[in-house]
Amino acid sequence: MRVTSYYPVIMTDAVEQTAAFYVRHFGFAPAFESDWYVHLTLKQDPAINLAILDGSHETIPASGRSRVSGLLINFEVEDVDAEHERLKAAGLPILLPLRDEAFGQRHFITADPNGVLIDVIKPIAPSAEFANSYAPDALPS
Repeated sequence: MRVTSYYPVIMTDAVEQTAAFYVRHFGFAPAFESDWYVHLTLKQDPAINLAILDGSHETIPASGRSRVSGLLINFEVEDVDAEHERLKAAGLPILLPLRDEAFGQRHFITADPNGVLIDVIKPIAPSAEFANSYAPDALPS
């Protein structure tokens, strides 16, 4: 299989509200908009995509029409402290406060209007305990 693109699609009953959330808080712009589907691309890098879909749309099998659960979206950023302050000031819920993790992340977790968790991350050097778990070319510094 040769993959040409990969992106998450959030199914919701609040397409417009959810798309507006990612446009306002995470720098996405609509590439396609309808009342049942919005395709977003990151303004800074159009190769980064996210889609919002009405979960009751006819293209979704009835067995797959349910509320989002078990989904965590990661945004890896250059300055996680600045993003934490910006999103906190914007009134987003901070479900996990900004902190360093021994496995090699400085991060915090917020959520979108559907309850989809959003983990905002900056890779940092891991503790010695976790350093050996990384492939040599993937070790954060």
